[in-house]
Amino acid sequence: MTADRAARIASEVFAPAVLVAGLLLVVGWHAGDTAGVSHWWGLPGALFAAGIPLAYVLRGVRTGRLTNHHIPEREHRRVPLLFGIASVAVGLVALVLLGAPRDVIALMGAGGTGLLVFTAVTHWWKMSIHAGVAAGATATLTAVYGPVALLTAPLALLACWARVRLAAHTTPQVIAGAIVGATIAATVFPALRV
Repeated sequence: MTADRAARIASEVFAPAVLVAGLLLVVGWHAGDTAGVSHWWGLPGALFAAGIPLAYVLRGVRTGRLTNHHIPEREHRRVPLLFGIASVAVGLVALVLLGAPRDVIALMGAGGTGLLVFTAVTHWWKMSIHAGVAAGATATLTAVYGPVALLTAPLALLACWARVRLAAHTTPQVIAGAIVGATIAATVFPALRV
């Protein structure tokens, strides 16, 4: 397998929507270890944080407004990111009203915070959302499962490498995205869990 092919595969496997959906399912499943709590609370979170925003982006690709689902043009990212913020906000309100576990609500809140930061920065610079979500996923899993989750760090690095290898981002854009994602996950998520 060539390096470019490996990078394309990694870019799809570690795409933000894929990681966000998977992370919400894993965190929701962990929250379900509490007596009387369903293991499936991450499912509605995944719908609002990943499914609905991805459907919006894919519709943009089909209608020709966007070139592809990774939205490579910085100037085209703002509206899909704003749509994602709105979807996460609606999902967060719904989950709070339905009595979702604190971990799922905290993850939605941290995800919304990340979207706000990336949306603001996108006005001037194309910071890597792939890197942010991948690094944030490792930090979140470490907060939930402990140090053993640091074993996922090489996967986050693979996602970062893929974006640089494909020339989708510069090294500084990937490093900045990873730092922002990990910082939000390591601060906002734990703060909202209490």
